[in-house]
Amino acid sequence: MSVTSKASPERAERQPAPARLRTGTLGTADIAFFVVSAAAPLTVMAGVAPIAIVLGGIGAPVGYLIAGITLTVFAVGFTTMSRHVRSGGAFYAYITQGLGKPIGIGAALLAVVGYNGMEIGVYGLLGSATADTAHALWGVDIPWLPIALVGLVLIWYGGYRSIDFGAKVLGVLLVAETGILVLLAGGVLLKGGADGLSLASLAPDNFLVPGTAAVLAFAFAAFTGFESTVIYRREARDPGRTVPRATYIAVCFLGVFYAFIVWAVIQAFGDAQVVKAAADDPGGLFFAAITTYVGAWAADLMHIFIVTSILASLLAFHNAINRYSLALAEEGVLPAALAKVHPRHGSPYLAGAAQTVLGLIVVLAFALAGADPYTQLLLWVNTPGSIGLLALQLLAALAIPFYFRRVRHSEGVVRTVVAPVTAAVLLTAAIALVVSKIDLFTGASPTVNTVLVAVVPGVFLLGLLIALRLRRSRPEVYARFAAEPAESRESPESAEPAESEPAERAQPAQSAEPVA
Repeated sequence: MSVTSKASPERAERQPAPARLRTGTLGTADIAFFVVSAAAPLTVMAGVAPIAIVLGGIGAPVGYLIAGITLTVFAVGFTTMSRHVRSGGAFYAYITQGLGKPIGIGAALLAVVGYNGMEIGVYGLLGSATADTAHALWGVDIPWLPIALVGLVLIWYGGYRSIDFGAKVLGVLLVAETGILVLLAGGVLLKGGADGLSLASLAPDNFLVPGTAAVLAFAFAAFTGFESTVIYRREARDPGRTVPRATYIAVCFLGVFYAFIVWAVIQAFGDAQVVKAAADDPGGLFFAAITTYVGAWAADLMHIFIVTSILASLLAFHNAINRYSLALAEEGVLPAALAKVHPRHGSPYLAGAAQTVLGLIVVLAFALAGADPYTQLLLWVNTPGSIGLLALQLLAALAIPFYFRRVRHSEGVVRTVVAPVTAAVLLTAAIALVVSKIDLFTGASPTVNTVLVAVVPGVFLLGLLIALRLRRSRPEVYARFAAEPAESRESPESAEPAESEPAERAQPAQSAEPVA
């Protein structure tokens, strides 16, 4: 018996339990808001789609459909595995269960770097886009750095508050940014476009062109973060159903919505004129279209909603990073302090503070170096993050059939083998496309591009080395890495025979863990 319990048992009994994430808080719509907001639909459409049109012509909408179909195939196996693997580690937990601890730890480090890259680089976009908006609307010139610093504080506060607060904020911002795009498309449809509505974009001769490869590279990047639905499983209501539904809703919505909006903008200028219009003024293409078909007031709103779209994306990625850091701190890989949860808000507030400090350091470093917020801070930091998340999707797809070979389950072969293997082949092609067209993403020199591409395998290799060190120096941490939480055996979905196998049957045999 310990001295504390012997001396004062009542005091020991009064010790409050550690705060935990709020369970059962998020519904399907809430999680879908987080995921779609991370993709920043308005920013992707107004900022990137014109370049896709220049490169791929009027067949560009098909590229977004192909990317959406590919990721839907990936989601089949991904969501099937989500019913069996209930760790808060998401990607790295899935990869560990299927491919072993060393690869899983490498994936964990890649996930942390990748998600941070996707978020921190966007502060450069926030600064430049807000400065552009202020100049366009009011003729005021504002330096980008103060805007980025204010954004860091706002995003920190959003992550500090409860997850349901974040879901409400993102819900409002997402409705605003998708609403303005729907308004644009509605105006084009009602007025019949420049030359009448045409489905020529779907003709094989128009999308089977050399530029389609570049369009596909942009299209896959436009879905970045859709897989983060599983990060919120501990805070989800009925995660066995909520997480898969939110994943399918997010990826299907983005695929169809992107393709429809790009097609609508093509109609706004006409099949024969849109490529020249996009080449002449890619940044102004959407603003010119909405001014013509809706009104100048709508163009002003679009300027404002682009800024709120960026803020929504930052908040969504910030929340995802915080939960990854929380999970890794609980594993013992990151400092234990990062696993602390706010007693009132139920948020991983110290992980959020650490992530904000990291963002502040990177933003200030680029600013002090005199870097451009868009062409350098955004593109140089964002691009490795995007490639890293695609690599994680590929590793997860490869892990799925290996995992289901080692456990007893009642899932069909299409879900556990055919879909993930097909997704792995398609994702390999997607990564090859992105890497081969990296100059389109960065606009940088071959030397810079080589370094940016090398970041991803470099980080993964570092993770493998960390895994080997953990196995030697901290075997207890290595042994419990990505282990299933004990409470998962009593989770709601484990009691649903129609949804999944009983929890004890879904657990892999202890001896089946791959050994490095």
